[in-house]
Amino acid sequence: QVQLVESGGGSVQSGGSLRLSCKHSGVTYSRHCMGWFRQHPGKEREGVGIINVDGSTDYADSVKGRFTISLDSANNTLYLQMNDLNSADSAMYYCTAESLYDHTAYFRSCRFGYWGQGTQVTVSS
Repeated sequence: QVQLVESGGGSVQSGGSLRLSCKHSGVTYSRHCMGWFRQHPGKEREGVGIINVDGSTDYADSVKGRFTISLDSANNTLYLQMNDLNSADSAMYYCTAESLYDHTAYFRSCRFGYWGQGTQVTVSS
């Protein structure tokens, strides 16, 4: 049973930073991609970035150079460090893990089916 619980969202001024955390269980890193998606009001969920099974990371162009994904395997926690935030980054952020079946989103070669409840990020100018 995969469980994902995000935390760390909040309000920040433009140019500021936030770090999101995703405490998880049931994920096998050597077999499952993990990642972050976000959803703006009225829009579809979009991929922010992933960490592949080999530990490499990949990001959407809109966040490349500003966001960093890391994994603390000892504490079963996935992080999303977000720097130089702007209003376009305001969204609900979701932690996700790859699944064998029932995929609901895709990013690069990863097929995601497990989701956390989301954490809100609001950037004010």
